[in-house]
Amino acid sequence: MPAKSGQRGFRTNSSPLSINEKDYQSVSQKHEPSRKVFANCVRAFLVGGVICVIGQAIQEAFMAGMHIPAKEAAAPTASMMILLSVILTCIGVYDKIAQWAGAGTAVPITGFANSMCSAALEYRSEGLVLGVGANMFKLAGSVVVFGVVAAFIVAVIYAILGVGGNHL
Repeated sequence: MPAKSGQRGFRTNSSPLSINEKDYQSVSQKHEPSRKVFANCVRAFLVGGVICVIGQAIQEAFMAGMHIPAKEAAAPTASMMILLSVILTCIGVYDKIAQWAGAGTAVPITGFANSMCSAALEYRSEGLVLGVGANMFKLAGSVVVFGVVAAFIVAVIYAILGVGGNHL
C-alpha cells in the first residue's frame, strides 16, 4: 500500500530524497575542507615568479651567447619555454608543480603549452586526428579565436583614431 503524504518520514510536497538548496548548502559547508588562501597565493606568486626568472635567464643567455638584442631573443626564448613546459608535462613534473602551486603555473606561455600537451597525451590512444588533433585544440581554439578577434578590434580602433601610424 502506498504511503500517504504526511506519514512519518515523508514530506508532503516532495519526494523523500529531495533536499532544498539551503539544507544542501549547510551540509556541504560542513564537509568542505578549509582553504588556505594566503598560502595558496604565496605559492602561486613564488612559482610564477620562478617561471618568469627562468624565462629571463634563457633570454639573457640568448642575448649574451648569440650577441643579439632583446627583441630578437624573444622568439627563441618563447620557444625554449614552450619546449621546457612540454618536456616537463610529458614526464609528469609540470602537473605535480601545478598541483602544488595552483595558478602560479598558468603563466601564459607555459600554462598554455601544458594544457595543449596534456590534452594530446590524454587522447593519444584515440588516434592522431580524432584523438590528439581534435581534443588538443579544444582549449587552444577558443584562445586563438579570442586573440585574433581582440587584435582585430584593437587594430580597427587604432586605425580610426590614427594612433600608431597611418589612419583612415
